[in-house]
Amino acid sequence: MSIERYQKWRDQQGKPFIPVSVDGLELINDRNLNKGSAFTKEERKVFHLEGLIPPSTASFQDQKSRVYEGYCSAPTDIDKYIYLRSLQDRNETLFYGLLEEHIEEMIPIIYIPTVSLACQQFSHHYQRARGLYITRENVDDMSKMVHHFPSQHVRIIVVTDSQGILGIGDIGVGGMAVPIGKLSLYSIGAGIHPSYCLPIALDIGTDNEELLGDPLYLGIGHKRIRGQEYYDFIDKFVRNVKQYFPQAILQWEDFSKRHSFELLEKYREFLPSYNDDIQSTGAVVLAGVLNAMKIKKEELKDQSFVVFGAGSGGVGFARKVSTELVNIGMDESAANSRIFLIDSKGLVLNDRPELEEYKSPFAKDPALLSSWHLSSGDPSLLDVLENVKATVLVGISGESEAFKKEHIEALLKNTDRPVVFPLSNPADESEVTPDRLYRWSDGKAIVAVGSQYPDVTFKGKQYRIGQASNAFIFPGIGMAAMLSKVQILTDEMFTAASHALADCVGKPDLDAGIVYPRVKDIQNVAVRTAIGVLKLITEKNPHIGLKREDLHEVVRSNIWKPMYHPYKRV
Repeated sequence: MSIERYQKWRDQQGKPFIPVSVDGLELINDRNLNKGSAFTKEERKVFHLEGLIPPSTASFQDQKSRVYEGYCSAPTDIDKYIYLRSLQDRNETLFYGLLEEHIEEMIPIIYIPTVSLACQQFSHHYQRARGLYITRENVDDMSKMVHHFPSQHVRIIVVTDSQGILGIGDIGVGGMAVPIGKLSLYSIGAGIHPSYCLPIALDIGTDNEELLGDPLYLGIGHKRIRGQEYYDFIDKFVRNVKQYFPQAILQWEDFSKRHSFELLEKYREFLPSYNDDIQSTGAVVLAGVLNAMKIKKEELKDQSFVVFGAGSGGVGFARKVSTELVNIGMDESAANSRIFLIDSKGLVLNDRPELEEYKSPFAKDPALLSSWHLSSGDPSLLDVLENVKATVLVGISGESEAFKKEHIEALLKNTDRPVVFPLSNPADESEVTPDRLYRWSDGKAIVAVGSQYPDVTFKGKQYRIGQASNAFIFPGIGMAAMLSKVQILTDEMFTAASHALADCVGKPDLDAGIVYPRVKDIQNVAVRTAIGVLKLITEKNPHIGLKREDLHEVVRSNIWKPMYHPYKRV
């Protein structure tokens, strides 16, 4: 990859090196170039570092051992998060080297679930500048911000307005912790160099009274802007991104449900962009369901789906499974008829006043209920499961302990192997714990969750609990989009990523009822999903300049690995 001041060159003997034009404290303070105690004696002389760092030269492995010792000494998860963020702010290479060695242990720290607490405490733990904070007052000055930004070739932007953060809701400027965490997963997963990654927080105020009353709150101290003023601000921002970051892919993250769907539809063809909560969630859940079909040895078209929670993730999955049913030959109307949405108001019916447009394709005719056996006037979750003969139950509601034993027993009347995915996170918001599912179903349920859980032992058998993590989807999508330079990220691309992810789970895991790879395999998954998406792109765009037979090598050769290279002054 061409990465401006961080670009790797090769000398006349073919050995890699990094050309560097800064020295002294400026070099040490550049988080992408800093090597800390690993600068060689020669580099210390050439770049005027003598006396600025301890005299002994450490190896990369020595450094990783030292910082891991510091990480382990942090007493709580939020302390570990703060420690890692501090490391990332001073030495990106060392941060990712450490993360690579302890990926399964540290992803829950740098992202879900610990990042939710980091968002809430953001203003109290703020350490160092990272990313851009765009407000009504400075949105027209983005050209100046870009001029002073270290990297002039940003390729991945994750942006949030912090209104729908991780089930917490409106968290104001603290939502910046989410784009920072997401971009870390792009780098460790798909090997996208950190200098290509830009987190952005759109600070348009907050309705969180606790934050507005906090004297240490770092965000704009007024209520959120709304209505046309909000949409005008977003439009300015998007147009500035297109102008000043012309090579960038924009990922919308943790907007309100309404804005998530509106902004995706309005801008997806204006610049390469997608909504992680809708499209990545839909894709990762579909992959798990596809693997569940392999375990059940049944067809997708023969299933009946109940989605408990009709927000961005729930509707995202409903859309994705509907598209898959259409792809295998089902009429769209028939496909949608097999998918039942339940939100906070109950079963989504098409006579509901002010029904949200994004739910309407799956809204059911109230006349359907005339043939149902109901326990009360409005159909409960149990009523829906029994009357539609549900075989797949997906929860993305944030409603803790919503799934009961009676619900699983109802599913077992419809199928020998019910598919039950309680995906709300963090774990304390999950609709049910995995151990209960195995106990209630006598080990027959095919289970996946949204947060990491320890293995479950039931009747002497140990079950690894697969995690439906969006990190299995978006790094590969980002890599494929960057390499192909596509201008529109289509729904087909996310379907291709679903199938590639499903294929990452081998027969031994499927035989054990496991539908997702291990989180530690995120890098291999990102490569395979990127290749899967690129195969589709090259098929649809044969003149794009990528040959199908070269895709594996193209992807592998563009992966940045955290390691130190020699520096030479330029």
